[in-house]
Amino acid sequence: MIQYLTLKSRERTELIDITAMVQGLIAASMVGTGSCDVFVMHTTAGVTVNEGADPAVKRDIANCLDRLVPDEHYFTHAEGNSAAHVKSTLVGSCQRLLIDRGKLLLGTWQALYFCEFDGPRERKVAVRISAD
Repeated sequence: MIQYLTLKSRERTELIDITAMVQGLIAASMVGTGSCDVFVMHTTAGVTVNEGADPAVKRDIANCLDRLVPDEHYFTHAEGNSAAHVKSTLVGSCQRLLIDRGKLLLGTWQALYFCEFDGPRERKVAVRISAD
């Protein structure tokens, strides 16, 4: 079964920690061992796993992506958000995570982030939890 998270970003580029939300879905599913697929249903957003202990890391990632792919005049997409599309391609739109003993299997410092590149706006993330 696929479940959905609804998120509201506040900034143009923003990393939102969704670890606890996804963990809540896993707990409700009562799956002890398996996998969790997280899929961002947008072309100007992504999902990644990275450091969750120091908030400076998510700011650094967002700032680096903004410098790597700035909004430039040479983009031809009529909506004016081509940089967001490129960032989404670089980060990716899905993650498969393992579940062990009813919890996401993450390293000590890791967290799961929804990556907004064209905010602020409301977004949807699909989550599928599968038992082994």
